[in-house]
Amino acid sequence: MIYYIADMHFGHKNVLRFDNRPFADADLMDEVLIHNWNERVTNEDTVYVLGDAFWKNEENSVKIIQRLNGHKHLIRGNHDRVHGRLRFHWESIEQYAEINDGNTLVIMSHYPIMFYKNQHYGAVMLYGHVHNTREWQLVEKWKLEQWDMGIPSRLINVGCMMDYMRYTPRTLEELLEANPMPVFDRIRQDGTPVGTSTEDTGNE
Repeated sequence: MIYYIADMHFGHKNVLRFDNRPFADADLMDEVLIHNWNERVTNEDTVYVLGDAFWKNEENSVKIIQRLNGHKHLIRGNHDRVHGRLRFHWESIEQYAEINDGNTLVIMSHYPIMFYKNQHYGAVMLYGHVHNTREWQLVEKWKLEQWDMGIPSRLINVGCMMDYMRYTPRTLEELLEANPMPVFDRIRQDGTPVGTSTEDTGNE
C-alpha cells in the first residue's frame, strides 16, 4: 500500500498555533502523529512525505523516524534538513517525484503546481507547504477557476492538518474521495473539456 502525508513538523512548538492544531504541546502532537502513522502503515508499505517532516533537532528527529513503520521517501520541503544523519533514514530524497499508483500518475512536490504533467489525462498533483492558510484557499480558488475554464485540475493538499488527513497518512483513493472533481464529459469547439457533473455523487 502507498500512503501520502506532508507538513508533520515533528517537534515544532509554534506550528500548534499556526495551524490551530488540537494538541497541548509538541510532545503530544509527536506521539499522536507516530501512533496514527503506525496504526495504518506496516513495514511492507510505502509512505511519501511531501516535505517539512521534522523541525531542527536532528537527534530527536532520528529517534522519531526510527519509530515510523514502512519505506519512507521524502519530497523535500523548505524546512527539511537532509545533510546530517537523518538523511540515511530516508530511502529516497527528491525535490519532485512522479509515480504510478495503480493506474494513476501521481505528481508530487512540496509546493503546489497549477499546471502539471498529464493534467488532461487523469494525473493527480499532491502538494503541501501552504497548510490550512489563506495561501491554501488561494490554491483552491485557482483550481475552481481552472474547472470553470474546462481544465481538469486535480490538486490535493496532503498537509497532515487538513480535515480529511486527520494527522494520518492517507491512500490516493482516500484523497480522491475527499476531494471530488467535476466530470469533464463535454468538449468545447476549441477542444477543451467542460465539466457537466460531479464525481461519485450517487445521483442518477
